[in-house]
Amino acid sequence: MDDAIAAAGGMEGFQAALGVARRTVFLWKQSGIPAERVPEIEAATGVSRHRLRPDLWPEAASVALDPVTEGRANLYALLGHLLGGVPDAAMLRRLAALPGDATPVGAALGALAAAARAATPDALEREHHDLFIGVGRGELLPFASYYLTGFLHERPLAELRADLAKLGLSRAEGVHEPEDHIAFICEAMARLLRAGEAAEAERLLARHLKPWAGRFFTDLEGAKAAVFHRAVGRLGREFLDVELAAAELPA
Repeated sequence: MDDAIAAAGGMEGFQAALGVARRTVFLWKQSGIPAERVPEIEAATGVSRHRLRPDLWPEAASVALDPVTEGRANLYALLGHLLGGVPDAAMLRRLAALPGDATPVGAALGALAAAARAATPDALEREHHDLFIGVGRGELLPFASYYLTGFLHERPLAELRADLAKLGLSRAEGVHEPEDHIAFICEAMARLLRAGEAAEAERLLARHLKPWAGRFFTDLEGAKAAVFHRAVGRLGREFLDVELAAAELPA
């Protein structure tokens, strides 16, 4: 990240090139650059994606992906970003330009674009707080342990950590949410797909998303506090339906 800022001529140049606030840059330095922004930063600064997010684009794992796999990885990365934090104004502008189509996932992307056009960063801050933080707790708890056992930090988290350790995946430094947060699992799926580890991605999908994520996305779509996130829930639900249906097809 520091290399990209220096390549842009300093913090102000980096902000101007990416159209982001200083607060957003500091957040990226703490939590990692969102996967969707990496190609843009690479183009603007000349710093390779392998240096910006080596966890997602390892130098040794340069894999040519087919369009379907690339699309899956991009959707997982998008869901991880939208569920892991609050989109800034620049992200909302890009979401607003998303094309939709007549397929269930395409229609959900169109609905997300419409929601982004109607949203503001301040409103999203409040919505995110009400949904996932709250006073004491938010309306939803987006963790596998909670959905599968009714409690946090239970066996589903331990099982996920064991599987992630075998894959060499872990939380980024400075991230305090446990790994069974829906955003983290989506980002892990994106990384595995982009690294050409499709078989590992399918196992992660079957073991750690299939048992509960559909219920979470349905709950998000119908949450009282959800306005913008209603479209996020719809996208997650429709995409997961396609993913699970595809996983049932004979090899």
